[in-house]
Amino acid sequence: MFLWGRNSMLSIQNLKVNRDDKEILKGVNLTIAPSELHVLMGPNGSGKSTLALTLMGHPSCNVINGNILLDGKSIIGLTPDKRAKMGLFLAFQYPTEVPGVSMRSFLRTVYKSLNRPNESFNEVINTSLKILKMDQGFLQRSLNDNFSGGEKKKSEILQMAVLEPKYSILDETDSGLDISALKVVSNAIENVRKKNSRMGMLLITHYSRILKYLDVDFVHIMSDGKIIKSGGRELAEEVEEKGYGK
Repeated sequence: MFLWGRNSMLSIQNLKVNRDDKEILKGVNLTIAPSELHVLMGPNGSGKSTLALTLMGHPSCNVINGNILLDGKSIIGLTPDKRAKMGLFLAFQYPTEVPGVSMRSFLRTVYKSLNRPNESFNEVINTSLKILKMDQGFLQRSLNDNFSGGEKKKSEILQMAVLEPKYSILDETDSGLDISALKVVSNAIENVRKKNSRMGMLLITHYSRILKYLDVDFVHIMSDGKIIKSGGRELAEEVEEKGYGK
């Protein structure tokens, strides 16, 4: 498990980012402290997913100004694996299918890469399956191969549970889920938060429906590459009623 310090936080400072020679993020400022759940909403093309990819160091995202600090240390220029080893985690909107690689094998490899003791893996994976109410048979299946939309999202949450990151970014984890699957995935997120109570989280979504099942601290609205409004849960309800606006 990652260690926490007095200055632990994920701080995004005046972040400006280009993708495909176009400026997408135009000065994003956001600070996520331990235990906090921040929700980022906004219309298509506002820059939400670009922010998620930039935080994890995707090569298509070129930082032209600003900084990203993880516990006081800049992660600009670091590769995704180094960011992950510092405690950053991204749950993908569209998880990749990897036929032939079992969930157990994948999780064990990633777990060991974080210098966790190999002998503790079985205990950690069993505990994670239990809190997520998932069957052991899930581990024998190939990573995301022939998974339903809900199973792919649960796979991402299982990874988050096993790795116990300091900060998690969930990129539209609710997309493509029916109401039943949404409740299951939302409960899984809350259970992981209880297990890893110091973890900070940024949840990116288009819709407020998932917020009915989560204990949210802050809601932010992004438009045209900037966060234009911040508030509590009531802000999401306002968006649901009136739509996005400046």
